[in-house]
Amino acid sequence: MDEVALRNLIPGVLGVLVRRGADFAAAEDAVQDALIEALRVWPDDPPRDPRGWLVTVAWRRFLDVVRADAARRRREDLVDEEPPPGPVPAVDDTLRLYFLCAHPSLSPSSAVALTLRAVGGLTTRQIAQAYLVPEATMAQRISRAKRTVSGVRFDRAGDVATVLRVLYLVFNEGYSGDVDLAAEAIRLTRQLAAAIDHPEVAGLLALMLLHHARRAGRTAPDGSLVPLAEQDRRRWDTTLIAKGVGILQTALSRDRLGEFQAQAAIAALHADAPTAAETDWVQIVEWYDELVRLTGSPIARLNRAVAVGEADGPRAGLAALAALDDTLPRYTAVAAYLHERDGDPDTAARLYAEAARRASSLAERDHLNRQAARLNSRRPG
Repeated sequence: MDEVALRNLIPGVLGVLVRRGADFAAAEDAVQDALIEALRVWPDDPPRDPRGWLVTVAWRRFLDVVRADAARRRREDLVDEEPPPGPVPAVDDTLRLYFLCAHPSLSPSSAVALTLRAVGGLTTRQIAQAYLVPEATMAQRISRAKRTVSGVRFDRAGDVATVLRVLYLVFNEGYSGDVDLAAEAIRLTRQLAAAIDHPEVAGLLALMLLHHARRAGRTAPDGSLVPLAEQDRRRWDTTLIAKGVGILQTALSRDRLGEFQAQAAIAALHADAPTAAETDWVQIVEWYDELVRLTGSPIARLNRAVAVGEADGPRAGLAALAALDDTLPRYTAVAAYLHERDGDPDTAARLYAEAARRASSLAERDHLNRQAARLNSRRPG
């Protein structure tokens, strides 16, 4: 069967999976896996019923994902939101899978994408959003990674840097996305820190703990987002902050600075400020300078523009923002905030509304719409 005929079967197979109870996104991923398997198997062993074969393989793949997700959730239920400290007796199979998926035959970006999909439980869409690429592009990247490793032996583990990147993205999805993976990411990073003496592992663990400590203050009782400056700092977990700061200080003392240590230093400065007004923005800008130097990340540059706006005034922040790509996620929201601080509520309201239309989550969209409505309500009638 040629590739065109194979692709013509996709809508029917998707329909069967959805009717059996799979949500559309999960069905798409399962069918994609089945197609990859078909391309590998069919040339030597073509099935009598191609559509039935695809349905069977895709449905099994869907069930495997559901079972893996259920197992992961059971593991999460066994730990508190802040996993217990102390020595870890052994590294479990989940962390080993992270290392195996970070196979040396893959590029770091492909290894991260494959691990997030196969082990981390994230959807292709969530991974694409984390990488700032279209969903179709990420689907192709994951498919290529699967094809690359389909014929290799998993007897060589990947490098620590790739595994750290995966854990970081899993935590971020759990911290700010629709699926709660934060506790699992912290648990695995604790295990890694106990097994490997590496300052960046410690830096990542410190970063996770410092962000997790502020989690209770990030949302209001109705589920709406609360900006950092408006959060009730009495709701922050000071014990967890102290642990994160202690881990960070030990890592920094080794004088092997990496991006996770730099990010943790920024988080520590926010956590250390008794009030938003007392935040040491000058030092935060300096740490963002280090982070940009280490990574060149456009998101780090965007966050640096916010910090510059706080340290040197909104005009300086807008100047830093103007040097960046205006298609970056949250670019428009940052521009709205800086214009409001610069005394231009009309422009800020328009930009808040525009940013709301581009928001990647319902909570973020509602928050931005409220900001626009707040400024519009102050206009003279």
